[in-house]
Parts: sequence; structure tokens; C-alpha cells
Amino acid sequence: MFENLQDRLGSILNGLTGRGALSEADVSAALREVRRALLEADVALEVVRAFTDKVREKAVGAEVLKSIKPGQMVVKIVHDELVEMLGSEGVGISLHAAAPVVIMMVGLQGSGKTTTTGKIAKRLTDRDKKKVLMASLDTRRPAAQEQLRQLGVQTGVDTLPIIAGQSPTDIAARAVQAAKLGGHDVVILDTAGRTHIDEPLMAEMAEIKRKSNPHEILLVADSLTGQDAVNLARNFDERVGITGLVLTRMDGDGRGGAALSMRAVTGKPIKLIGVGEKMTEMEEFHPRRIADRILGMGDIVSLVEKAAENIDAEKAAAMAAKMAKGKFDLNDLADQLKQMKSLGGMGGIMGMMPGMAGMKDKLAATGMNDKTFDRMIAIIGSMTKAERANPDLLKHSRKKRIAAGSGTDASDINKLLKMHRQMADMMKMMGGKGKGGMMKQMMGGLASKMGMGGLGGGMGGMPDLSKLDPKQLEALQKQAEAAGLKPGGGLPGGLGGLPGSLPGLGGGGLPRLGGFPGLPGLPGKKK
Repeated sequence: MFENLQDRLGSILNGLTGRGALSEADVSAALREVRRALLEADVALEVVRAFTDKVREKAVGAEVLKSIKPGQMVVKIVHDELVEMLGSEGVGISLHAAAPVVIMMVGLQGSGKTTTTGKIAKRLTDRDKKKVLMASLDTRRPAAQEQLRQLGVQTGVDTLPIIAGQSPTDIAARAVQAAKLGGHDVVILDTAGRTHIDEPLMAEMAEIKRKSNPHEILLVADSLTGQDAVNLARNFDERVGITGLVLTRMDGDGRGGAALSMRAVTGKPIKLIGVGEKMTEMEEFHPRRIADRILGMGDIVSLVEKAAENIDAEKAAAMAAKMAKGKFDLNDLADQLKQMKSLGGMGGIMGMMPGMAGMKDKLAATGMNDKTFDRMIAIIGSMTKAERANPDLLKHSRKKRIAAGSGTDASDINKLLKMHRQMADMMKMMGGKGKGGMMKQMMGGLASKMGMGGLGGGMGGMPDLSKLDPKQLEALQKQAEAAGLKPGGGLPGGLGGLPGSLPGLGGGGLPRLGGFPGLPGLPGKKK
């Protein structure tokens, strides 16, 4: 979503940080480019003006610390203002009301209200252990009520039985009554939409609000609609009074302007974002983390959270124990590749790694992408159990059979085997004896640099990031930056090279992720 804006702002701010001193003319020229980048990203003009004025005011009069270059100070000011524009703190759905808590979903037709209703219901059921009832108030769109019923079956969430001929306001009143009788904690009302805002729609929303007395009114908006989404948010807020925003299709290739504008224009927080089509692909909106991603600073906290959700802890512990002994076979490699895919693939992981966002294009140029992972997994899947455990068995005739079974050729198999050999060698080094292996020495050095040398346990005193909560992780990241481990510095590849930091990615973290380019076995660029 924010890739174009990230690239533009990254190049502008990199030009500033390379200089020893900045004049007012330098700041003005950079802000002119920032303004242009934000406008191209479809951010509302009034928001862009306010943003650049605030940055200029702070940058020109800023006291620059001796240890920080003026360019870095400007980057910090831009970052802080970006966080302010997106909303200083993340705000989740509020359930602090008498049960059943009524959540009303509003928005235009096609924005994804019904699917989002299902996602929120599943999230509240799985994460918050709430008993949820969903009710469709959309009597106009064909099969809208049936769609919600099917989503209820799919997610295991209760839905209000459909009674033909009832008006939306009657359905709303019946839903609240049914939730009270059924002992439900939350009732979500999926209202009707239109292709555009009109008076009958607004009158209907106001009447439903009066009848159901919702605690939350969430506006669902398609993040790809740009400036229209801002006008939509303003209109709904004036007529119905929204309490928060949910942005859908944040995994799309839009320019991200709606996300940056809507919070600033309405003053209402973005509570959730839809990041995919699956019912589990809904995330809380954290302004600081999004700002970090936009400015290429990574988002290690979200990555660790995602890893904790997606990775089997027992499987991870078993793999870490094998790696500690220096053992690493093709089954382990396949598991690592599958785990990387579950975390969003190579691009998704690098987008969250501090200092790594700019490596995506370089990696793509080498031909290494998520399809390469799929090919590798297919090759390993075409091998016998004995071959996966002992790759030395793979002679020419066996390779021919595996190539035919996986739809690849012998050169692909050779690249995979080379990658496995290099990784196995690295695991031996990391799990080696002596002073605890390369991994422990590296972690010990990092711990002492961050002033944590006295901490017991872990690798060289480094705490296990998988056992920390998000607030502790954020504090740890700030501590690392204060110690001089800024994104892209301190360790090869910035904080991307923290072995063992992601739960389940084995003791070695992502396979040599800290040293891009140089993921073992990367095919060379074709000449």
C-alpha cells in the first residue's frame, strides 16, 4: 500500500541525512519534495499543507543535538508528524459497555462491510473470547443476508435468523433483543450501503442508530478510493456520527492517501485494517508502526507478533534444538520456507525489518521471490523421506525423477542443494562449541552494546523477544536505537540480523536474513 510513498520519502530524506549541516533552503527544498510525494500519494491537500507547515516550523527552529546530524533531526520531525497525522496511539474496538455491546457497521456498497463484519466477529470470538451475534440489515442487495449467514457458518459465529419482509430498523431491534436473550456479549449490525451517499441512506442509518443505540459506529472504507473516501468519512461523521474507521484492501497497490487523510480530516481513529481476503487477515492499526514502515524503519514488533500467531511453538523448539546441535536437513529447510511464507513472504518480512525495505527490489532482480519458495517446497515434497534426511543420496537419476515430479529441472534442484549446504554449514558454525558458537557471540556483543550484558539466560544475555509483550519490544527497539543501533547500522542489515529473535524461526532466525544480499543459494543475476 505505502511502497511508492516509502520509496519517495526514503530517497528525499536519505539526501538530507548524508549532509553534515542543513540550511533553511535545504529544508525548504526537501519539504517541497515531501509535499509533492504526499500529493501524489493522494493525501488531501489541506492535510498536506498542515503537515508540511508543522514540519517546517519545527525543523527550522529545532535545536540540533551534538550527537545527531541535522538531517537525522529532520527525519525524526517528519516521523513524529506522520505519527501525529495518523493518530498518536492505536485505538482498538471499545467493548466497555453493558452487554450486549452494539457495533454498527456503515459505509458505501462494495467497501467490504459484510466481509469485515465477519472478520471482526471472528477476531472478537478468537482473541477476546466474546460470544458474538451478527445481523444483516441489508434488505436491498440480493443475497446480502445469506452472505452473512454463510460467513457465520464459516467462522463459527452466530447469525440472526432471516425473516423475509422485515425492515432494517425492525431487524436491528430484533437483533439486540435476540442478543440479550441469547447471552451474547456483542451484536454486530451489518447495514445496507449505496453506490453513493444519498438522503434515504442517511435517514435509514440515523433511524437504525436511534433504535439500536450502538456503542461503536465503524465506517468501513475502501483504502483504494483516495479522496472520495475522505469526503465519505466527513459526510457519515456529520450525519450519523462515527466512532472509528476500518480500512479495507490495505494489501492493495493503492497509494495510501486515504489512510493518511481520513484520520486527520475526521479526527476519528483508524481502528482496524483489512490486509487480505482470509477471515483472519485483519490487523489493529498502530500509527507509530505504520509511520516506521512508511519511512523504511521497519516494524519488528508487528513481525514478532505475527510470528507468535503463525508459528507452532513446539515445532519451533524442536527445530531450535536440532540447529543448536548443528543439524539441518531438507525437512528443516522446507519448514523454514513455509514459515517465511506464513509471515508474508520475503517482501512482507523485509518490509518490517529495520533498514531492509530498500532491499526488496534488489532481491527481486536476482529472481528470488515467493514463487521461488513455492518451487523449492515442491522440489523437497517430491523427494523420499530418506532423500530429505540425507541429501547426499541425490544422484543424477534421482534428480531426474524429482524434477519430473515437481515440474522443475535439474538446475533448480542443484540451486536448492547448494542453498541447503551453505545453510547447513552456517548452522554448524552457529551451533559450534568453543565460546558458544557464532550466534551466541553475536548476541552477547549486541546485548553488551545495548547495556544488557548483566541479564541472565538467553544467548549471551539477550532476552528472548518472543516472550516479550509489544510494549517491552517497542522499549527494546528504542533502547537499541539510543545505543546507536539505528536501522541499517550496528549489525549487518540493521536489526534484521537478530538471530533467535523470531519465535519459531529456529535458533538461527531467518536464514541469514541479516546479510542481504547473500541469502545462501541466491541465484545470480542472469547476464
